Amino acid sequence: MKARVVDRGQVLARCELAAWAQAQRDAGLTIAFTNGCFDLLHPGHLYSLAAAAGLADRLLVAVNDDAGVRALKGPSRPLVPAAGRAALIAALRPVAAVTIFGEPTPLEVILQVRPDVLVKGSEYVDADIVGASEVRSWGGAVVRVPMQAGWSTSSIIAAIRESGA
Repeated sequence: MKARVVDRGQVLARCELAAWAQAQRDAGLTIAFTNGCFDLLHPGHLYSLAAAAGLADRLLVAVNDDAGVRALKGPSRPLVPAAGRAALIAALRPVAAVTIFGEPTPLEVILQVRPDVLVKGSEYVDADIVGASEVRSWGGAVVRVPMQAGWSTSSIIAAIRESGA
């Protein structure tokens, strides 16, 4: 039996983002954008990424670099280095492309790509969504997707630690 090649997303360097975004637009496709740490992939992530992907033709995910995860989550994180987290996210069916960002916020990536839809979880209030005013300024939409109750990386880590594993 011949193995078939499975279509998967790409991990793009920051210098490749503008050309990638332009190629999508040239093909008449829309782009949704979301970001996060994605330190320990769980069903809540899958749900939110699928919801984000359903809002446009292509989904770009920006993953915090390791220093960014430490700044947000503490010195014991990340559990998985940025390159591994990016590869895992890129392998998910809803994801067209992934990039890693090292700034405190993904604003520079948003400005570079100019997504049609900016997607964040429902735990964010509109005023706290980085890039929202910029995306709206060029006619894009900002969408908050519902979070899946019971799923968070921090709670999974806490449960593992409590179990003594």
